[in-house]
Parts: sequence; C-alpha cells; structure tokens
Amino acid sequence: MNTSILKKIASPSDLKKLDFIQLLELAKELRQYIIEIVSQKEGHLGASLGVIELTIALHYVFNTPGDQLVWDVGHQAYGHKILTGRREVFPSNRDWEGISGFPKRSESEYDAFGVGHSSTSISAVLGMAVASQLKGAFERQHIAVIGDASIASGMAFEALNHAGVTDANVLIILNDNAIGIDPSVGALKEYLTSFKGGQLHKENNIFKALNFDYTGPVDGHDLEGLIKELQRLRKIKGPKFLHILTTKGKGLALAEENQVKYHAPGKFDPETGKIYPKEEEGLPPKFQDVFGHTLVELAKTNDTIIGVTPAMPSGSSMKFMMEAFPKRAFDVGIAEQHAVTFSAGMATQGMTVFCNIYSSFMQRAYDQVIHDVALQELPVIFCLDRAGFVGEDGATHHGLYDIAYMNCIPNMIVSAPLNEVELRNIMYTAQLGLQQPISIRYPRGRGFMNSWQFPFQKIEIGKAVCLRKGNKVAVLTTGTIGNNAIEALNELNSDKFSHYHFPFVKPIDENALIKIGNNYQHVITIEEGAINGGFGSLILTCLQKLKLHVPLEILGVPDVFIEQGTVTQLHQVCGLDIKSLKQKFQEFIRL
Repeated sequence: MNTSILKKIASPSDLKKLDFIQLLELAKELRQYIIEIVSQKEGHLGASLGVIELTIALHYVFNTPGDQLVWDVGHQAYGHKILTGRREVFPSNRDWEGISGFPKRSESEYDAFGVGHSSTSISAVLGMAVASQLKGAFERQHIAVIGDASIASGMAFEALNHAGVTDANVLIILNDNAIGIDPSVGALKEYLTSFKGGQLHKENNIFKALNFDYTGPVDGHDLEGLIKELQRLRKIKGPKFLHILTTKGKGLALAEENQVKYHAPGKFDPETGKIYPKEEEGLPPKFQDVFGHTLVELAKTNDTIIGVTPAMPSGSSMKFMMEAFPKRAFDVGIAEQHAVTFSAGMATQGMTVFCNIYSSFMQRAYDQVIHDVALQELPVIFCLDRAGFVGEDGATHHGLYDIAYMNCIPNMIVSAPLNEVELRNIMYTAQLGLQQPISIRYPRGRGFMNSWQFPFQKIEIGKAVCLRKGNKVAVLTTGTIGNNAIEALNELNSDKFSHYHFPFVKPIDENALIKIGNNYQHVITIEEGAINGGFGSLILTCLQKLKLHVPLEILGVPDVFIEQGTVTQLHQVCGLDIKSLKQKFQEFIRL
C-alpha cells in the first residue's frame, strides 16, 4: 500500500503545502489506508470512503482547528482523524484504550464537538458561531457536515429554522448520498432527489426559503471543484448551504454496490472487498433477529400489530416485519421523538404497536415517552435493542441508562428478559393486551440458546423466578447479565447461594422480596446498567419500604462513562464477567 504522501501529513498545515496533483494522490492513499485498516480491525467503512475528497478540501481550505468543523454523524470522520495527527494510532480505532470511533473533544483539538448520535451538528455549529460573534471573532468559520438521513431529523430542522434568521457565520454541507445506515426515507429524500434530476430550480427551494445562501448540488468527489467552491464560500458571511452529491463506499466497488452491508462490514479482503464469512454455524441467534422473527410470528395471528423503527430496519431486524407486512411496518427516519408519538397516536386507535428503538437512541425521545405515552396510559410496547454494553461503539452508544430512566416513569412496566425464550414470551404477553406501556430491554449480539422457537407462554407480569436455592446469600439479577451469574454460581457450586431472576424491574415482586429479606443474611443485586437509579437502587428502596434490614451490595455500572472495548472487556472493567462475579461470591462464603 502506497502511503508516501499520507505519511508526511501530521496535521492540516502539512496538507496545505501540497500541490493539486499531490492532493489527488493523497485522496487515493487515504482511501486505501482506511480500507486496509478497517478490513482488519472492523468499524464503519462506507461513510468515510464517501467523504475523502470533502475531508481533504475542508482541511485544505479552512484553518482548523481555529475554524470549527463538526461531523454528523461521526461514522464519516475516519479520514478527518487520520489527517489531524492520528494516522499512526488509527489502527487502535474502537479498541479499549484506543481512539474513539467518533469525534471526541477530549481526544483532539480538531474534534470541535462529540458526535455519536445524529442531527446535532447544525445546532452545535450555530452555538459556536453565535459565541464567536459575541467574542468578536467575526472571521472564524463554523462548518457542519450532515447527511441527507440526518438532516431529516427534527433537531436539524429546528437548528436550520434558527440559523436562517441569524447572521451567524455558518456553513452547512449536506452530504447527500441517499442513505444513512439503511436507505433514507421520507418526503425530504424525494425532494432532494428532485434536485439531482434537475426538476427543481435552485432558486426555489426550502433552503433558500430558510434564508441560506444555497449552492448545489455539486459533485462531492470532484476535489478541484470542491476546493474552489469552499474557497468562494469562505468569503461569504452569514448562513450558507452547500449541497454535495457523494457515493457511500466510494473507491471500493462492492461497498458502492451494497451500501447497507458495507456501512460496517466486519473483516474483508482489502483488495477485492469480499467480506470474510463468519463462523456462524450452530451459533445461537442474534437477539435482534429473535425480536424480528417473533414479531412476524405474532403479527400473523394478531392483525392489530404494528412495527415502528426510526431508521434502523436492518439493525433492529424490523426488516422482517416490513417484508412480511409492508403496510403494518414503518421506518420513520432518524426521528425518535416522532416514532414514539406516532406509536402513541396509533395506540389510541386500538393498534398494538411495537416501537423498536436502540436503548441509547431512546434517550432522544424521553419527553414523548412521558408526556405522550405514559401519562396517557397508552399501551405502546417499547423494544429497547442494544441495552447494556454495545462494545466498540463506546460511550455514545452503550445502553446503560434505560432501567433508570424508565423505572421512574409512572404507569411504565419495565422488563428485562433473561434469554431468547423469555423475550418471546414477554412480547407475546404484551400483545395479549395491556392497559399501560411496557419497555423490554435486550442486548446487542447473540443469545444463549440454539433452540428458542418454543410455543408461546403467557408470563405473569411482576413475578420473580427462583433459579437456584441456597441458604445464606440471595443473588438478584435482571436481564441477560443473569447468565453470567448462573455460570459463576455453577462454577462455585455452593449451597449458600440462591439466585432470583427478576424479568420485571417494575412492578417489582414485593412478595419475593419479603421472602428474601426474611430468609437470607445478605443480598447481592447484579445489573448491566447504571447503578444510580437502577435495579439495585430500586431493590434497596423496596427493602427499606418493607422494613427489611438485610445487608445489600449492588453490582452494576459505576457513575462514570465507560469507553469503547469488547463487551467482555467492559464486563471485566465493571466486575460483571463470570470470573469477577465468582470472586465476589467467594467473599460471601467466608463471611
């Protein structure tokens, strides 16, 4: 791999010393370097390949980090990281104690804003631009690079609406490739497509109407054209909008042809792009697929069932419902707030709505969960995928807070199945008819059981299950982390430990807690979520309410943000892996 020019780039100042022919060569080398590293280490590929020319042009024209550059979302920022002093450490991307897979303020002065979730860039750069005006820095530039999927989000529109009535020095670059993780959806996508076909005159468009100086659409892979246009726009004051057309996965033929698969393809041949097959024979299914197939199974016998997802039909496996029942499954785009209230609206009409949102993305719709669903006692079924640690995507994506933020909402049932079979049965129970909303959390990745499609069984809501009987210490778990406790207790093989699994955090099984409080010398709670406000906190509160004074130790995720790493590594960091739990249990044997 030729990286003769790339190796000389330690910062954007080195970039500015190159002539145009060298810049073209740099684009080839940068694209190939990303392909080479991601092919071995995995990560997000297609988005970064699509903005190589734009990345070079931005750092060539603007004076970063003085000029503020915000990427939305960080999936597309690998080239930016490499050109801003992180080339040598880029192989550690997404590793434990390596660099983050997303721009991160604490990592580099060139990362003006942390961006792991979408649609935040325009608000951020507008805030930066207004602050610069107040400080007298009128020449400073503020650039947001946002995709066509992200700009359809409500927050992005709120920011555009505000920016258009200011004289703030902002440049919004729309990276239009017609795809986010899955293909973009909605009326705005169709509107942008009409630009490409020349059906709309550029003087009569929504961005001009919002008072932006609009340019485009232009070829996002024409490096010379991009540089000239950015140099022109740099001299113009006030809010500006540049619409560029790019190809996600540019430079790797298979990535261009299959953009969904190559968003984050895993390991692949860097020469051909062919993805290496994973050894999946005989492995348990992914939890997302258990959800997806179960939803279709239930929908066949319950014609009120609806599926809703905000832009994640592949990641959540809602795609199975969309294929089987296209009129009863909806991808609403990157719009979690809308997804929740849309679901609430359908629930008022007697529909049984499964609203599937990643745990960390559900944080973006918290008011809607409270005001539009729980307050009105609407039985929306929230399926929270990626609950717990998600691994290499790190702190922006871990689903560690949903137990705490759902637990405190009146009328909300909070559930956390132990395995695939229990997930299916809770879904089945929920669609039989509830008078209130329910959240069901389950993790990223594979389950524990090869055989899981058993006949459905109704579950008693709020009932704990005794999995193991002992005489001294009660271990209380919720969710799939309970499987680590099962393994640790099996290895320990002591008659001193009972193990109670709580499929429901709320309502809590107070009858079980009365028995536990009266019959054990110690209680240990274990959860794959934040300790503050979580399952253990609720158990402590309930024991106090019931006047049961038994010593309690709470195990979970401490009150710090946990960075990226494998799920196994992160379990070890928080003492939730099998070995750590076994050691913890051994301490109680000696008491």
